[in-house]
Amino acid sequence: MDISLISIGNSKGIRLSKTLLEKYNIQDTMELILENGYMILKPKSTARKGWDKAFKKMRQNGDDKLLVSDVFDDENFE
Repeated sequence: MDISLISIGNSKGIRLSKTLLEKYNIQDTMELILENGYMILKPKSTARKGWDKAFKKMRQNGDDKLLVSDVFDDENFE
């Protein structure tokens, strides 16, 4: 895919289509990776993004039960 550079003040930039933004879930920032003579643009994602909403939904559905007990029968706390 060929894209043109556009002037942004004293710099140059690229314009990404709405289709690309939606397809790759690009929001506000991207990661630029310089590797072996290539520039790679990668959508930047926030670690654990959306977990808070998922945990709230799990709690509402009663799905937040422990799968493995956090206390074992053979443990001695003395």
